[in-house]
Amino acid sequence: MPSDRLMRIHSPEFKAMSDRVLRATELTSRLNVLPFEDEAGKAELFERILGRPLPASATIYPPFYTDHGLRLDLAERVFINQNCTFLDYAGIRLGERVMVGPKATFITVGHPVDPGERREWLTGAPIDVAENVWIGAGATVLPGVSIGRDSVVAAGAVVADDVPPATLVTGPKATLNRQW
Repeated sequence: MPSDRLMRIHSPEFKAMSDRVLRATELTSRLNVLPFEDEAGKAELFERILGRPLPASATIYPPFYTDHGLRLDLAERVFINQNCTFLDYAGIRLGERVMVGPKATFITVGHPVDPGERREWLTGAPIDVAENVWIGAGATVLPGVSIGRDSVVAAGAVVADDVPPATLVTGPKATLNRQW
């Protein structure tokens, strides 16, 4: 089994993950309808979503979406703007002073490309974002990516490969690689 496969679909591990996805969806649904000024309500729901309190200096503007929550690691002074999505089952770490623009998406899981395996396995890898990174509006960060300190991911960029420190990356990544 390739190392990027996380789990077989319809396994007990998958069932546990599915149960957590339902719970995280319920909690984020509640969060996303709270009045913006309800700081106590937001703090309580973020603690239930993340499994620990949100760092005191971190800011997240709802609406906010996560499919798991318990594997989302946010450092101090992280800022996440509105309408961001974190599919964090394989783990996402945002270092200190990371800024995330609206509608950014972080995806740690997917399915194999092979059509015969697509409905049998989940694949994935963690995402690691170092300190003082800016992720632009509408950017998408894919499984297994590391983004180096002080880098910038431009609005709308699709990040499929590691980003070295102090680098600007731009543009879509979609390229025809093979057909079957």
